[in-house]
Amino acid sequence: MIKIGDFARLSQVSVVTLRYYDEMDLLKPVKVDHFTGYRFYSADQLPRLNRILALKDLGFSLEQIKLMLADGLSLEQLRGMLKMQRDEVEKRLSGEQERLVRIEARLRQIELEDKMPNYDVVLKTVPAMLVAARRVTIPTNDQVPQYLGPAYNEVYDYVRKEGAKDTSPCFALWHSPSDVYENEDAEAVVPIDRPLKGNDKVKVYELPSTQVASVVHQGNFEDFTQGHAALLEWIDANGYKIIGPYREIYIRHQKEKLTNSTTEIQFPVEKA
Repeated sequence: MIKIGDFARLSQVSVVTLRYYDEMDLLKPVKVDHFTGYRFYSADQLPRLNRILALKDLGFSLEQIKLMLADGLSLEQLRGMLKMQRDEVEKRLSGEQERLVRIEARLRQIELEDKMPNYDVVLKTVPAMLVAARRVTIPTNDQVPQYLGPAYNEVYDYVRKEGAKDTSPCFALWHSPSDVYENEDAEAVVPIDRPLKGNDKVKVYELPSTQVASVVHQGNFEDFTQGHAALLEWIDANGYKIIGPYREIYIRHQKEKLTNSTTEIQFPVEKA
């Protein structure tokens, strides 16, 4: 029998680790002195310890390793766990590769502009939401307030009349590309807390969950289109493509305080 300290040195594993493996029933000592509490191991246990360390090196948790070392685990089950771990590692590698691309794009942007960018683009998943919306066609871009303003009023009036509540800031959903300035197809959208029937003007439906590239513009509302340019540049530089209508979320937007507005712009994207 080998004392725990000697076994630790022999296997290049700390005494603390061996004690923890004992507590987890991963590697029990062959004997524990009842008087001193000293643990003793056997050289025959080295192959099992090496398997634990090898599986840990593959990224498995100790709970997973305990399951993998169970006597009742079939070869097919073991193969399945290894395949799942391989898929997880590949997913992490892919994510890190995408992160590397974003870092390189940010470095190029800083080198070109010789300063920090005005906008920080965030890639995130927007959850599905129930909305009430009024869709309008806007003849020219300078008429946006004249068309969207009344559309929002219609939506809010309908929602309140039906006893529902808005759950988050309203936003515009633009079905026309951001470089189109005539006959723009847009929706005045209000997230709501319950299903409604809708009417001939206001439609109620669920917007699906989607991945978006997002920026937040804070300051003069008249300058918020700079956020669009920053987003489009980021999407192109990072190998993404736009896959649907984009959103302008009016987080803080009051007529008398347009110089201190907060607007989030979201473009739904996927890898090109």
